Amino acid sequence: GVGQDKKMAVKFYRKAAMHGHVHAHHNLGIKEWREGNFNRAVRHLLISAKMGDKDSVESINRAFMAGLATKEHYAEALKGY
Repeated sequence: GVGQDKKMAVKFYRKAAMHGHVHAHHNLGIKEWREGNFNRAVRHLLISAKMGDKDSVESINRAFMAGLATKEHYAEALKGY
């Protein structure tokens, strides 16, 4: 099969996110989360939550419950959703 090129995937996610693609923001948020960049993760997830992405709202809720996002972040995600 074809090998995965994660750097190339991130490049395309960023490009898609700049064009307003909701799932690209969500995927970038998850990538940042896995790398321990919680502030960046929450920023991407907030954008996609405000665009109506349920998974992003749930991810922000989990971040809030883990103490990695604020109550305001969660409220903003819900309001936008």
